[in-house]
Amino acid sequence: MEFRQLEYFVEVALCQNFTRAAEHLLVAQPAISKAIQKLEQDLQITLFDRSSKHIVLTPEGEVFLEHARAILSRVEEARTELNEMRGLEKGEVRIGLPSMVGSYYFPAIIKDFKRKFKSLQISVVEEGTLQVQKLIEKGEVDLGIIVVDHPPDHLEYIPLFHEELVVCVPLDHPFVFKDHITYHDLVKEPLILFKEGYFQRQLILETSKQTGITPNVSFSANQLSLIKSFVSEGLGVTLFLRMIAATDPKLVPISLDPPVYLSLAVAWNKNRYLSIASQAFLDFLKNRKE
Repeated sequence: MEFRQLEYFVEVALCQNFTRAAEHLLVAQPAISKAIQKLEQDLQITLFDRSSKHIVLTPEGEVFLEHARAILSRVEEARTELNEMRGLEKGEVRIGLPSMVGSYYFPAIIKDFKRKFKSLQISVVEEGTLQVQKLIEKGEVDLGIIVVDHPPDHLEYIPLFHEELVVCVPLDHPFVFKDHITYHDLVKEPLILFKEGYFQRQLILETSKQTGITPNVSFSANQLSLIKSFVSEGLGVTLFLRMIAATDPKLVPISLDPPVYLSLAVAWNKNRYLSIASQAFLDFLKNRKE
């Protein structure tokens, strides 16, 4: 069964005449007759009663007409929706954002993007950079923010910024008088960290393995605001990007010794289809960086 056969069938049923249907469709009448005959052979039923001057649908033809019209309608809806997506009148961008980047770097970007593309939807999944990378690989998000150290070959990315990861302590903490903090001093403190999947936590755990020093992790959370509150209340210390610590007057940022810098980028899986909406978001980011 071909889509063209359905179109011919519906038009003939409407006109009750092969010649008039051919004129409306701008197709030779023999081509329509042949297509309808082939359709009847495929279905093994007679669709039209041709015994009178005006052909009429058989009972089987009446039933098939309802289905044919439904199929043609759905195809037209699909064409319209795809045309809207090509014109960026419809679509969705699925993006994975770590808490720190999502809270401070992306709100203005998303706001400006939505102002330009009002009809596009943005779905944000909040996870750590390590988990975001896995979501990209699985195709559960289209784009995501990752730490660029040794990204796998199947990921492409656009660098966003290079930022220092600093120790954050409350205003009355003894560390506020230090210019820098060694890892050995840091792990003696009660640590408030993001849960698994965040680079911040992985850095602490990997460094612990290398030094043989067990970190004192007193709290784990996924909410940036909660971790900031715990630290400001003196329940422990944490690691934040410097740009985040700089916006909170209740936190004091102090460099690690040796210092740690993160290169962050927006990445996507080059082996998976990237929607037109997601491509538009990437182009928007590129233009914003330039």
